Parts: sequence; structure tokens; C-alpha cells
Amino acid sequence: MSALEPRDADVAPTPAPPAARGDAKGSVLDPDHRALSIGMVSVVLLIAFEATAVGTAMPVAARELQGIPLYAFAFSAYFTTSLFGMVLAGQWSDRSGPLAPLTTGISAFAAGLFLSGTAGAMWMFILGRAVQGLGGGLVIVALYVVVGRAYAEHLRPAIMAAFAASWVVPSIVGPLASGTITEQLGWRWVFVGIPVLVVFPLALALPAIRRTASGPADPEAPLAPWDRRRIVLALGISAGAALLQYAGEELRPLALLPAAAGLALLVPAVRGLLPRGTCRAARGLPSVVLLRGIAAGSFIAAESFIPLMLVSQRGLSPTLAGFSLALGGLTWALGSWIQSRPWTEPYRERLVVLGMILIALAIAGAPSVLITWVPAWTVAVVWAFGCFGMGAVISSTSVLLMKLSAPEEVGANSAALQISDGLSNVLLLAAGGAAFAALGGGAVGHAMDAGTTGGSHPAAFAAVFLPVAGVAAVGVWVATRLHAAGPKAGVGGEA
Repeated sequence: MSALEPRDADVAPTPAPPAARGDAKGSVLDPDHRALSIGMVSVVLLIAFEATAVGTAMPVAARELQGIPLYAFAFSAYFTTSLFGMVLAGQWSDRSGPLAPLTTGISAFAAGLFLSGTAGAMWMFILGRAVQGLGGGLVIVALYVVVGRAYAEHLRPAIMAAFAASWVVPSIVGPLASGTITEQLGWRWVFVGIPVLVVFPLALALPAIRRTASGPADPEAPLAPWDRRRIVLALGISAGAALLQYAGEELRPLALLPAAAGLALLVPAVRGLLPRGTCRAARGLPSVVLLRGIAAGSFIAAESFIPLMLVSQRGLSPTLAGFSLALGGLTWALGSWIQSRPWTEPYRERLVVLGMILIALAIAGAPSVLITWVPAWTVAVVWAFGCFGMGAVISSTSVLLMKLSAPEEVGANSAALQISDGLSNVLLLAAGGAAFAALGGGAVGHAMDAGTTGGSHPAAFAAVFLPVAGVAAVGVWVATRLHAAGPKAGVGGEA
């Protein structure tokens, strides 16, 4: 399954290598791109394996650490700090190229996993997820900068499809391996074992990036200063999202104070970091950025609760609960592959509309398993359709963003895409977590400890899935507004 500096001071693509400048020649596996493509796909493979494995182990980890009421925090902490990492990665890439932020990001990603895996309390576990999120934010923007610099426009759909395809094996193997390890050795081994996999992507990707996309955007230009305003806005958007998450979990009148403070920080940060017109779904680039957030946020907020729902309400083992999502990896890759075919280009926007319809229907259909006579495998089927939609939408928004961006704006707009993605994840997880806790979600942990199911009212889960399905339905309308109309919108105006 990212917005950064102002258009003048943002990450701009360096001149493409000879093979990338050809009008319609080359491929992502030609001699000029082979090592780079394989290396970057390996990095995405690591992130994919972590996401599928950790999601499977999360219900057991939260139960053992007595943190079920804080379950949503374990996910949103990752997305909150990743927002700051995205902005930092943009400026860093502009000054010295994407190599350093990518290396640092992968290292932080591994350190966060280790911290969570050795945690003795839920707050330490969440802290580890926050460190991991910082690393993930650095990595994702750095990868987008590499794509913008090193690949010609006609190759970008293919590399995005390759990124999606790299989720297939982890989606199948990850839940099974994670569930088995969790049941036989304990959930901690899922977290502390993954950092070992960092070695291969580092050894393969970094030398290729050094050769093809390292260094500042313009080696002849003076070194650009750090844009302190953008850093302040990045801190504001992260702190604001964290305060809203905290307020949502507290569910007390006094929580209105941190909620108000969070909004006060978020509003100016969003307006400064996203393209003008994003919040009102202006046609073209702003709607592309908004749609990315709607699709990713609604889907991830729902998916985060599926393993917990199946384990606590239907009595599935962690292995089976996680494996119910495995088919989605195949259909996600299929959706992304279809959008990469040349014959789909004239119909890209229609494909995105279809994808959003499938996403909304999948989210609305998942909680049907709360009805006891509905087979538990229903989730696997409906989620496979939703993942097909996500494969088409996520890859297409990336392609459309680069198509609608001026060359000097690719870095900033790529980061805006990721910030929309991450921020919506935080906000919808916060809202879902608050609704879950308010309607008896805390009883799930007691029921799991007692070895029983149905420990909470089904309404606690329905309150997560049905509202975000409504958000996804709004995304269907936004998907009809992706065609550009008028001048391109730049980052840094009123969103």
C-alpha cells in the first residue's frame, strides 16, 4: 500500500540519465535502470513485509501489554511522526540528494521495530512505532524523488506497478509467518526479527541510487538553506495530529482543550504544505492529492481493525486473522498492473472512479462478519476487491501527480501526496479509535484474556467501519475531478 518545501526551494529532479530521456525507449529493467529498480523494489518489499507481519501480531502485542484501549495509537503513532519525516526528507533531498535521507530512514525504521519488540509497556511500544514512522516518512519521499529524477514519464507507471507487485509475496507469506511466530515463539520475535532484513535493501539499493540520483538537484547552484518555516509547519502538523489523537482517546470534556490546540496547529500547517485548493477538491492536482488521502486513510483505518475484529469476535487465531488479508496482496498488484498498461491511459480517471467504488463497498462490507451466520472468510473476499481498487487508485494518483507537476515541483508535490496520505491515516484512525473506545472497545481485551469472543458490542467495530466507508464514498466524487482545468496548483498556498 506522500508535501514539502515551497515550489522554488523544493526537491527538483536532476537531469535524467540518457536512458530515461528517451521518448518511448527503455524499461525499468534495462541496463541503465536494472540495479536501481531492483534495489528500490527491495526497499518497498521490506516495508510491505513489516506492514503485513506487524499487523498480524498487533492484537496479541496489545493484549499482552494491556494496551487494547490504546490499540489505534499503535498505528497512528507511526503515521503522526512520518508526517514530519516527509517534510524533512524533502529539504534534505534538495540539499544533498535522496541517498542520505533514505539511509537514515531505513536505519530509523529498523530501530523503531527493535524498540517496539523489546517494550515492556504499551507506551514504549507506541514510542517504537513513532520512531519507525519517522524512518518510514524519510524513506517514502526519498523513493519518490528518485523516481522523479531517474525515470522518464512513460516508465513511471511501470515502476509504480513494480512497487505494488512487491507487496504480493509479503501479503501471502507475512501473515502466515507472523502468525506462526507469534503463536510459537511470541509476538516480540516478529518485531526484532525484521530489522535483519534491512541489510539486503541497503546493500543493493544505495549504490545504485548513488550512481543515478544522488547529489543536489543542481550541482552548480549554491547549497539551499534549510527552510525553517517548512520545518515549523511540519512540527505543527505532527503535533496537531498527535493532540487530536490524544483527545479522541481521552473521551472527557477536558479533552476538548488538546483537540482545539491540535486543530489550531493543523489548519495553518495543512494550508501551507498542500497545494492550493486541496480542501475544496479543486480540479486537477489538488483533487489528486486529496483523493490519495481519502483512499489511503479510509482503507488503512478499516484494515487496522480487521485482525482484531476476527480474533476477538469470531475466535480466529492470529495466523488465520492475518491470512484473511493475504489475497488482497495479489489483487492490489493486479489493479496496479492494469493501470500500468498503455491501453488504460485514456481511461485512467474512469479506472480511479471504479477503484474508489470498490474501496467504499469493501469497507462497508467487512463488518458483515459481525453477524454470526456470515462466514468469516467473507472478509477475505470483499477485501480482495477493495485491494484491487487500492492498487488502481494509489498507483494512478502517483502517476497523475507527476504528470500534472512542473519539473521543478515534482519533489514538493510528491511530498504533498504523502502528507495527505499520512495525515488522513492519523485523523481517521484517531476518529475510529475514539468511536471504538466509546462504544465498549476496551472490553475486547478482557474477553481475549479470558479466551472468549464477543467481549464487546459489535457496534464498537461498526462505528469504525461504516463512517470511513462514507469517507471513501466521498472519494468517488473527488475521483471525477482529477482532470486538470486551468493553471497547475503549487504547494504552499491555501489548501
